[in-house]
Amino acid sequence: MQMPSLYIGHGAPPLLEHPQWRSELQAWAADLPTPKAILVISAHWESAPLMVGATTPVPLIYDFYGFPEKYYQLQYAAPGAPELAARVASLMPDNEPLHQAPTRGLDHGAYVPLMIMYPDANIPVLQMSVPTEDPLKLFEIGQRLRPLRDEGVLIIGSGFLTHGLPFTDMSRGANQAAPGWSADFDAWANEALVRGDVESLMNYRAAPAFKYAHPTADHLVPMYLTLGLATDASAGINSTIDGFWYGLSKRSFQVS
Repeated sequence: MQMPSLYIGHGAPPLLEHPQWRSELQAWAADLPTPKAILVISAHWESAPLMVGATTPVPLIYDFYGFPEKYYQLQYAAPGAPELAARVASLMPDNEPLHQAPTRGLDHGAYVPLMIMYPDANIPVLQMSVPTEDPLKLFEIGQRLRPLRDEGVLIIGSGFLTHGLPFTDMSRGANQAAPGWSADFDAWANEALVRGDVESLMNYRAAPAFKYAHPTADHLVPMYLTLGLATDASAGINSTIDGFWYGLSKRSFQVS
């Protein structure tokens, strides 16, 4: 069975205690075929050339600060995926070989959503770096990885559709109304996804309020790898999860 591929807003560790978002991610995972392995491309690992992380064992990276101590004790003991790493390498062109980072563990962009979606941690997981912020190059990497979908691999681009943390007042709480820049960028992206307008999505720097929604593009660009994995992104894409968390868009979708 061919697996869909996902772009998800991964949140921060407190997502683990957010009832609505937890239930949305749990329901989404329950509707998916059970993956043989999971490949995650997280906004929190930008590294060129293209790399894959630890294959066995897979440690965690607590790449956040200012949170309660309990979040630094989280564990997600998923099996490594050395066979998947080898398969990913085989899909890369000879002039762009895949590199290894054998001590690099899963960051919170990978394990926070996986702890909710696959809490038993019994599916092999591999993390791959984001080697560029060029949407076309990421789209092309997604295209190269498409055969993995036919092999039962769930591929997740993990980011956040808006991520303007410098312009967000966290003291107002998780359920605060979205600021105008976040709502405007979210609406632009959703309309383009529904139309299947990949060309507009590629031109993200011309989007409404881009410089506020993404002071840096790291949390947006994993989306382009997911779009590249689609059989036909121009057919239009509907979101599985929408809404806002601390004023940031948690819009997430899957492609088939």
